[in-house]
Amino acid sequence: MSMSEPHDKPQPRTPGAHRAQPGEHVFNIGRINQIMGGPDYSPVYGGCVEGDRMIVALMRAPAGERSEPHSHPNEQWIYVLEGEMELVVDGTTHRAQPGDVIYIPANTVHCGNTPDDSDALFFTVKDASHSLHGIKVRV
Repeated sequence: MSMSEPHDKPQPRTPGAHRAQPGEHVFNIGRINQIMGGPDYSPVYGGCVEGDRMIVALMRAPAGERSEPHSHPNEQWIYVLEGEMELVVDGTTHRAQPGDVIYIPANTVHCGNTPDDSDALFFTVKDASHSLHGIKVRV
């Protein structure tokens, strides 16, 4: 490759996520892609965009379904937009409604469900030290 040729495009850490490219600044996160939030432990799905230092996703948690306990090396923030979520973070149960923000520290075991008969929609942010996907806790 000569000095005038472009460098390789940045690749996403999370399979199926969109990695922001140089010059890209606006994304329709509801239409950009549809990936599983945790393919082997969670039913949530939605759009995900990654930058150099942050990962953002708009995820839907299907009504009445739950994720299995998992953790990830990056910290996570979850902002509930619609519906209600019940989360167990480090052994303590919490209920979150629209407008609530949930903080999950790095390496903290957690899981969640939608206790009502409607989906929950949430916006989540993680640092990019790891992918969007976590690690299922093996019992």
